Amino acid sequence: MNTPRITAIVPMKGHSSRVPRKNLKMLNGAPLYHWVVHALQRANKITEIIIETDSDEIAADVIENFDLRVIRRPQELIGDEVPMNDLIEYHISVIESDIYLQTHSTNPLLKPTTIDNAIQCFIDNRDKYDSLFSVTCLQTRLYFADGKPVNHNPEELIPTQDLPVIYEENSNLYLFTAKSFAANKKRRIGQNPAMFEINKLEAVDIDNIEDFMLAEALIMQQTRK
Repeated sequence: MNTPRITAIVPMKGHSSRVPRKNLKMLNGAPLYHWVVHALQRANKITEIIIETDSDEIAADVIENFDLRVIRRPQELIGDEVPMNDLIEYHISVIESDIYLQTHSTNPLLKPTTIDNAIQCFIDNRDKYDSLFSVTCLQTRLYFADGKPVNHNPEELIPTQDLPVIYEENSNLYLFTAKSFAANKKRRIGQNPAMFEINKLEAVDIDNIEDFMLAEALIMQQTRK
């Protein structure tokens, strides 16, 4: 069996409402997006890494610091309200690959070994799963907005470690094919996906300044070891 072509795509906007210039914000001495790019470069199973962006500044930084292909976002797909699946449809139309891996600049602690293990998991189980996405395990008492419990009975306060496991989509990794994307009404997560668990510290996803501070503290701790 031929080794499949694995293309990693990192989409990035220049604008960020909660953390200004987030993708280029310095994190422990390097722009945020550099961290995940370095992890992708150290992974063994990725054929090509592609940066897709609407930002001249980000594109220039990629060209200056990396030998990577940069794709510019079409004008009709620029804006905060553009669905990610519309971007993925565009990516697939201009990038040929057997398997697409999508990750984000906001996952600075993602490890190369985790990336490789997720890819191998998908390759080994493609007869069972049409896609793969990364998750974080939650075992805590959760509630809906109306105060009703999600995963526990308030009348039976069993230890949290004995609660049913719930998984949170952590936005670190998505693996899919052009065929699965089309068959599942243009969605990166198909009808029969594999869930790939990542430790919650490695899976930190930066949405706001508090997440940024947490990631920086974790990186600083790791560099001291």
